[in-house]
Amino acid sequence: VQLQASGGGLAQPGGSLRLSCAFSGFTLRQYSIGWFRQAPGQEREGVALFRPGDGRATYSESVKGRFTLSRDNTKSTLTLQMNDLKPEDTAVYYCGARAGRMALSAALFATHYDHWGQGTQVTVSS
Repeated sequence: VQLQASGGGLAQPGGSLRLSCAFSGFTLRQYSIGWFRQAPGQEREGVALFRPGDGRATYSESVKGRFTLSRDNTKSTLTLQMNDLKPEDTAVYYCGARAGRMALSAALFATHYDHWGQGTQVTVSS
């Protein structure tokens, strides 16, 4: 299993950024995959993810309505479009994956994931 994250950077409040995760070694029918973030001094938290069999992504309350997660099965990529960015979105973002499907109540907890890409910094500042 390999995950390769790209994107991120600096944006002004209200701006947009896009993150991509190229994955290999598994299919979306087998693995849950999503984006997580970790701000300084904070625990890693789930942002958005797909579980096997999901028709729609699951989002954390803090990003719902602003972020959109999409997947391309043919290209094995996961893309997070981040709009209306806020300073509190500043963090290192990680692509994470794990085998199987969990209950939604557990799916956004980073401790349940055991495959990680390298982090990419997102900074929202004026």
